Amino acid sequence: MKTVKLNNGVEMPILGFGVYQIDDLKKCEQSVLWALETGYRSIDTAAAYHNEQAVGAAIAKSGIPRGELFITTKLWISDAGEDRALKAFEASLGKLGLDYIDLYLIHQPFGDVYGSWRAMEKLYKEGRIRAIGVSNFYPDRIMDLIIHNEIAPAVNQIETHPFHQQVDAQKFLKDNGIQIESWGPFAEGRNNLFKNELLQSIGDKYGKTIAQVVLRWLVQRDVVAIPKSVTESRIRENFDIFDFELTAQDMESIRTLDSGESAFFDHRDPEMVKWLGNMK
Repeated sequence: MKTVKLNNGVEMPILGFGVYQIDDLKKCEQSVLWALETGYRSIDTAAAYHNEQAVGAAIAKSGIPRGELFITTKLWISDAGEDRALKAFEASLGKLGLDYIDLYLIHQPFGDVYGSWRAMEKLYKEGRIRAIGVSNFYPDRIMDLIIHNEIAPAVNQIETHPFHQQVDAQKFLKDNGIQIESWGPFAEGRNNLFKNELLQSIGDKYGKTIAQVVLRWLVQRDVVAIPKSVTESRIRENFDIFDFELTAQDMESIRTLDSGESAFFDHRDPEMVKWLGNMK
């Protein structure tokens, strides 16, 4: 498995398995087990997904040595602040049944971000988290966090897919030593991604599916991806992307799909900030 080296030297698999919106805990546990059996070693969850316990159960059942795994979870807005973040971390750790977390992220750029970051810095220094980062932060918020804290984020997990490619954001993050990670690599099927003629034509050249082309495109851009599926065949399919390589022309063709806008929502929309802030 190809890895990326974070700004503190920690190695992170470039391809992982995500469990967003897998609300059925038995289905979540089974999906993670299939992923681990397939060869995934990076699993991404979050307190807000309400399935950390299922992820932990799958990890325990897999029998894979802890040192071979890279586990990410996230702090939700309602747990923001130094004291609450410390308690939330302990709760997540308990549900996962682990002694440490590989990557802990602030899930949204709202609430007491700085109190949360102080807690995360403390846990990092204690060795209970191997790397700390953020999710859904715009470059201005990232820079503000960098200059006002001791430890810079190692990762920023943001919406990244063919219709919202985040080229400028990736350059900014790279210039500041921060790894970009994609959520929603398939745009959750928006804009008929799985019927896109350009992506299909590229896939046909290599005998690959559109999903495999998209993941390969992300990997070749050095973007960490965490595709989700609850179907065993698709979990295996999504992992099978390391036996072909897109050409420079393929990459440039895919670049033409970029709209430069979110396919979901704007984190700077006051109504969206309000809605997210009221979620538990």
